[in-house]
Amino acid sequence: MSIALNNGLSGMLANQRAVDISAHNTANASTNGFQPSRAKFSEQAKGGVEVSPSPSTKVSLSTPAGSAGSASGGTSATTASGTDYATEAVNSLTYKLGFDMSAKVVKTSDQMLGTLVNIKA
Repeated sequence: MSIALNNGLSGMLANQRAVDISAHNTANASTNGFQPSRAKFSEQAKGGVEVSPSPSTKVSLSTPAGSAGSASGGTSATTASGTDYATEAVNSLTYKLGFDMSAKVVKTSDQMLGTLVNIKA
């Protein structure tokens, strides 16, 4: 019974961390040079799941010579954020559903444990 509670709790914590990573990417989407992270889920040895941020690739844009973005008259490289709003929106919804599912595992496990306690009493 406690295994189900632990797995549900680790799922809730992992999905919350993934939502945090997605929110951080969205908040910094307009920051030049920002490198978004991806949530990487991995199985724990004793059961459950954990998440860690893993960097994604940077997108590089060049400003043509003589344009408003080039002060020296040469080519100036500026790096734009590689954050994709659509991907982050889908990820946020996916992580929310994962959190809700893990919360239902915890709730069901708690109800089952309560039933067992009532039967024993």
